[in-house]
Amino acid sequence: MQRLERVADDISLPELTLRGVILGALITVVFTASNIYLGLKVGLTFSSAIPAAVISMAVLRLFPGANILENNMVQTQASAAGTLSSIIFILPGLVMLGHWQGFPFWQTLAVCGAGGMLGVIFSIPLRHAMVVNSDLPYPEGVAAAEILRVGSASQAEGAHASTGLADLVAGGLAAGLFSFAAGGLRVLAEGANAWLAAGASIVRLSMGFSLALVGAGYLVGIVGGLAMLLGLILTWGIAVPWLTAITPMPADATLASFGTKIWSTQARFIGAGTIAIAAIWTLATLFKPMVEGVRASMGASLGALRGAGTHGGASMEIPRTQRDMPARWIGALTLLLVAVLAITFGMFLAPAPLAAGPTWRLVACAVLFAFVFGFLVAAACGYMAGLVGSSASPISGIGIIAVILVSLLILGVGTLDGLLGTPEGGKFAIALAIFTTSAVVAVASISNDNLQDLKTGWLVGATPWRQQVALLIGCVVGAAVIPPLLELLYHAYGFAGALPRPDMDPNQALAAPQATLMTAIATGIFTHQLNWTMILIGVALGVVLIAIDEGLRRRGGVARLPVLAVGIGIYLPPTISSALVVGAVLSWWLRRAERRRAEAHGDDVALALEHADRRGTLLASGLIVGESLVGVALAAVIGLSGREAPLALVGEGFAPTAQWLGLVAFVLVCVAFCRRVLAAAR
Repeated sequence: MQRLERVADDISLPELTLRGVILGALITVVFTASNIYLGLKVGLTFSSAIPAAVISMAVLRLFPGANILENNMVQTQASAAGTLSSIIFILPGLVMLGHWQGFPFWQTLAVCGAGGMLGVIFSIPLRHAMVVNSDLPYPEGVAAAEILRVGSASQAEGAHASTGLADLVAGGLAAGLFSFAAGGLRVLAEGANAWLAAGASIVRLSMGFSLALVGAGYLVGIVGGLAMLLGLILTWGIAVPWLTAITPMPADATLASFGTKIWSTQARFIGAGTIAIAAIWTLATLFKPMVEGVRASMGASLGALRGAGTHGGASMEIPRTQRDMPARWIGALTLLLVAVLAITFGMFLAPAPLAAGPTWRLVACAVLFAFVFGFLVAAACGYMAGLVGSSASPISGIGIIAVILVSLLILGVGTLDGLLGTPEGGKFAIALAIFTTSAVVAVASISNDNLQDLKTGWLVGATPWRQQVALLIGCVVGAAVIPPLLELLYHAYGFAGALPRPDMDPNQALAAPQATLMTAIATGIFTHQLNWTMILIGVALGVVLIAIDEGLRRRGGVARLPVLAVGIGIYLPPTISSALVVGAVLSWWLRRAERRRAEAHGDDVALALEHADRRGTLLASGLIVGESLVGVALAAVIGLSGREAPLALVGEGFAPTAQWLGLVAFVLVCVAFCRRVLAAAR
């Protein structure tokens, strides 16, 4: 079957339609919920562009007049909204700090929506240099364009070829049933742990059974997976055993409680230092090409923006596929968003023990930091997304850098204004640092995703200004969905160190790892109690790993050591890292097995791998979505019932059996996953 060519400039097709906007909003709810649950549970999110494109094609092909550009707009809107859920990397810190007792709807909506929309605005002048006139690979954007082309070609030819929705649904059902049996009925365990004493040292052996993490690991790939495995070994094979050996163990502590405390209060900060230096190194290596790209983009786009100012719709001087949003719209929207941020920060600081003058000085500093640093981050994240993909771009590292810088800024201004003179004022200062970083993370995450979407649009022949409007709509819808979802999950499960009710089980709390880390960093800066020793050890480790990775890069070949992934492996709980590694190994083994099979049968190896990769990607996305949606649904049941495990069929005594049953079910699903992927190319 032939792929459709890029839609020509002189062809006008329906793009931003009402039915497309409604469908995009519905898909937004699904992927935003999935990403929020996954991010709070394990600290990872996934790109929703490809599964959103598949769902869009499957639904819109039922209606007359559907076309590739309309499908592209739906996936653009849904992808932006799903990406905005990265705000959970920092915003739950306000609850952990005790500043919020929930998530106020309008403040959460405003900081998410204004930050995300600024990310869209900042990415517009980058489009020409980084998308049109660039050879950056944009892996997710190119993959989404290929899926749209193949699906639209089959529809145009009247074919009934699969859009891939069946694979997405199959993965979702498998993970959803497993998650319901584990988290709802409690007949399957979600993981297994063994704590061992080796002299004075404590060793933990863990295996997680989360199918969503297997899917995430599959998407990460073998290089990132092995780097996470290295981080896991460094933490639980070296750091924790060494730290537990040199730290006296309290008489009333168990191996599990003592080992967990040492990891969370000391070893984990090694990962924070490694993540931070990896993000700084990435920014440093990209600084020169990024600045050149932004300079070229600004020069190339100013003329286009001036011309587009008369397009009220259409200036015939500029080709359709080159028309960005008019300059007057961009200016007016930017001023509006800055005003929204100022009002939001003013409302946030209204209860602070300060006079009006110092309060608005702090508001001005916070807004200025979010705007200026947000623009720099938008350019950096856009370039990194084009180079290594949205999923591999270090948003967590950007957040760590932002929270450190804004904490130091507020520390200086707050000291002069007297904010830090009382414990209540100090708590407000920490909260303001977290809230300001939330706006920066919203800008960074959206700009990290938007250029992928604009690349997809460029490849299929979309109209840029319409796509930019779709991105803005996606931000608004996503920002409206995030507050109630966060409220639901918090009151159902709680977060690590922040339980809404005293009778809740802390083992069932959502880890929210990035929010926990960034809150600890901000608190440590203001209280002068940050664990700098472990952070600096992590920085030193990161420097060594960067040197190794650079050596591997210069030697050529595919062997690399992504330092950010090592830091994540150190920082994440071992039940999470282990399941991610399983998914990464499956991706490597399946590609190798399919290559051997295709070579043995004389098949087209590239085509066989393409089919297998596509099915594997959709199945993996289904695993993530299925488990996440069941987790959200169970949260609603828990919230309505007021009980911790309202659907449980067994008690705590069933736990050993549940571990074995969970392991068996986990292995069976992984085997079925492999069989279905390998069947794709045959």
